[in-house]
Amino acid sequence: MATVAGTYLHVSDIVVIIVYFLLVLFVGLWSSRKNSGSAGGYFLAGRNMNWIPVGASLFASNIGSRHFVGMVGSGASTGIAIYLYELNAMYVLMILAYIFLPVYIASGVFTMPEYLKLRFGGNRIQIYLAVLALLVYIFTKISAA
Repeated sequence: MATVAGTYLHVSDIVVIIVYFLLVLFVGLWSSRKNSGSAGGYFLAGRNMNWIPVGASLFASNIGSRHFVGMVGSGASTGIAIYLYELNAMYVLMILAYIFLPVYIASGVFTMPEYLKLRFGGNRIQIYLAVLALLVYIFTKISAA
């Protein structure tokens, strides 16, 4: 059994981890089997993926250690307020998707920086947004530590 800081991973824990990795590998290989020749095929699976893997991907990319550890502590200290914050975020994201998604689909772009480059021209806005995103990510991680 593997040990980490005095705790033991049991056989069932290792089986769950292995099954998870195999499932992720299967979904990745399944979705890329015929759409790996272009950027649209790589990033959007040729625009023919059904809603279950897309929703699972969005959920998995949004959930992290902050949710599993931090939100539990926040819920214990503030009660239902943290739940309402997350619930409202879900509705706001759906409204924003309803507003912005048709614009992105009509323009044929994959990302917001790509749309801004198309709309305003030049690479300046893409570089600015990339640097800004990196700085915001770094400063939020530093402030959380």
